[in-house]
Amino acid sequence: MAVQLPIRVMFVCLGNICRSPLAEAAFREAVADAGLSDHFAIDSSGTGDWHVGDPADRRMRQTARRHGLSLDDHRASQFAARDLVDYDHIFVMDKSNLNDVLYLDEADEYSGKVRLFREFDPEPGDYQVPDPYHGGREGFETVYAMVERTARSIRDRMIDTYELPVEA
Repeated sequence: MAVQLPIRVMFVCLGNICRSPLAEAAFREAVADAGLSDHFAIDSSGTGDWHVGDPADRRMRQTARRHGLSLDDHRASQFAARDLVDYDHIFVMDKSNLNDVLYLDEADEYSGKVRLFREFDPEPGDYQVPDPYHGGREGFETVYAMVERTARSIRDRMIDTYELPVEA
């Protein structure tokens, strides 16, 4: 498949302080592990505006750090209708996020690029990444496990779809 680089990927949750920044970091690491960082532009955002400019949730930063990822430079942003045009793939964390993003697609032109993140999870469960915001450490660890394996699965799918060269 002919591909225009970089492949633009967006991860979306509610406030862009827990799930989507973790997915962004995990996917960034997954593509770096395959030597494909130059092939992707990766970002995240939230459907709501109340955390815009805030760092990632402290508990999610701690969880990420325990697993070798850093969210320290993250600042929350809000998903905008323009992102439907600008990104090639938009992965949302749950069905509520899916509805909010598709609501912005007034002409129904971009729904093919918006998918539930866990559609690519080898263990998809109910296809939603639960929001750990109101829970304890276990919830953040559960979300990390889901996000890490799904990010690698998405990377592998994109390698196949776009016939990307993988470093041995």
